Amino acid sequence: MDAGVAGNTLSWMAAPQRPPRAELHDEVEQRLGALEQRYTTGRRAIVEILDAADRPLTVPELLDGADARSLAASSAYRNLNVLVEAGVVHRVAGTDDHSRFELAEELSDHHHHLLCRGCGSVADIKTSTRLERALADAARAASEESGFEVTSHRIDLVGTCATCRSAS
Repeated sequence: MDAGVAGNTLSWMAAPQRPPRAELHDEVEQRLGALEQRYTTGRRAIVEILDAADRPLTVPELLDGADARSLAASSAYRNLNVLVEAGVVHRVAGTDDHSRFELAEELSDHHHHLLCRGCGSVADIKTSTRLERALADAARAASEESGFEVTSHRIDLVGTCATCRSAS
């Protein structure tokens, strides 16, 4: 995403549009190629599972969603590390010890996360235009006050999910 201020809004404020499936795979192949890596069947399976997911997934969840022939458990971590290095996948830290993974925002949709302290779940939440404008204003103020060039933002809201609240 473009760094800096563009007119009255920060350029990253507008949510990127999700590329059509063929364009997504073309972009992933280009990013991997830049690292002299191939877009293997296992890596394609990871991308497709994450593209279809409505939240960041743990490795066991990725493996549960995979066709057994296309993604071996022994190579899942290795493939994820390559996809992270290529900027295709982002690691999402939760409130527990499990890493979760999702497609990079520029390959999916702009969103933030809800993190449950009880069960460790991580859920995606889309934000309103009003909230994004307020975040852009706050980022602009921070840039002006500190001289730091803000290029993007992410928000993790930590609390207790409805399931954990009802269990207590």
